[in-house]
Amino acid sequence: MSYQALTTFCRRHRIGQAPIVPAGRYHFDPGEELQHDTSPHQVEMGGKKLKVQTASAVLCYSRMLFFQFYPTFQRFDCKVFLTEAGRYFGGFPKRVMTDNTHVVVLRGTGREMTPVPEMAAFAERFSFCFVAHELGDANRSARVERPFWFIETNFLAGRTFSTWEDMNLQARQWCDRVNATYKKYIRAVPRELFAVEQLHLKPLPVWIPQVYRLHQRMVDIEGYVAVNTNRYSVPVSWIGRRVEVRETRDKLEIQLDARNLVIHTRIVGQQQQRVTLAQHRPPRGQGVKRADSHPEQQAILEAAPEMAEYVAALKQRGRKVVAVALRQLLRMVREYPREPLLAAVAEAARYGLYDLDRLERMILRRIAGEYFVLGDGDQSEIR
Repeated sequence: MSYQALTTFCRRHRIGQAPIVPAGRYHFDPGEELQHDTSPHQVEMGGKKLKVQTASAVLCYSRMLFFQFYPTFQRFDCKVFLTEAGRYFGGFPKRVMTDNTHVVVLRGTGREMTPVPEMAAFAERFSFCFVAHELGDANRSARVERPFWFIETNFLAGRTFSTWEDMNLQARQWCDRVNATYKKYIRAVPRELFAVEQLHLKPLPVWIPQVYRLHQRMVDIEGYVAVNTNRYSVPVSWIGRRVEVRETRDKLEIQLDARNLVIHTRIVGQQQQRVTLAQHRPPRGQGVKRADSHPEQQAILEAAPEMAEYVAALKQRGRKVVAVALRQLLRMVREYPREPLLAAVAEAARYGLYDLDRLERMILRRIAGEYFVLGDGDQSEIR
């Protein structure tokens, strides 16, 4: 008997398998639960394919949908998204269902889940609590899992975006349109059901604190502060001093003390960028005076000022690295006699020759012909 036949026989007669249990259905009352999850998607932004994290939130009773896109999804991004979702829905239900992700979960799974203190304090601000479904219980979060396929095949199909702001703005407008459309599987319009559910949501606080992330940084020797591989300019007088960086959704606030504050627009989805404000550029002519990067050139011109034009042309047209070429030319100036050296350099400049190996052979031929001429007597003695 083959292995396939054996396993088929075991499945048919329920040998070694747990009995099949119906999945059942979950019923939610108005304002009882909001389900939140993320999923990766491919989008086209600025003519390039990017991998983004789609964060989605669905009210379980009315099926109201809200989603946004982020380059990464950390706790900072999670708090930003849930704050925006709360503003969109006008409140929060009693609990927010998530999967067992490290963004929210500190330890445990399902009913034993303990949220991260930072996220628990955030939930307390809006009077809800985080809960997680049991491992393998995918139906428990079906309300938010189902729209991801709809987003990928409907919203993202054929769309292109210019910036992150443009993409999230189009997502919000699409949510407004979809939430006002009749749904066959619930036989209702989510916006109409939301009119009932909104009365059971816990209202937002009068003042919603801005979500931010703090960094401690040292201003580098160029007058920049690095955050997430991007560099932001500060006044030159701050070089070498410690600053506090407050990163929000749209801005980056760099503070030295109570009276000195610099505000930048936060760079999203890019790395290794440099942002310089106009007031942080030194006035023309007052920049830092850099030392000569090629001390060999000065040494050559002190020993042979006649070679100034050839050295300048060598730096522009030579095939070798400038520092290596100048070092080789300085060695020739120090080792070979002055007259054959200058004659060879003048001839090379006349023909536009900047290959230093050929220049050295030209110098050696002149030295062999002018300084090492041997007579007949000398030739016989050598023999």
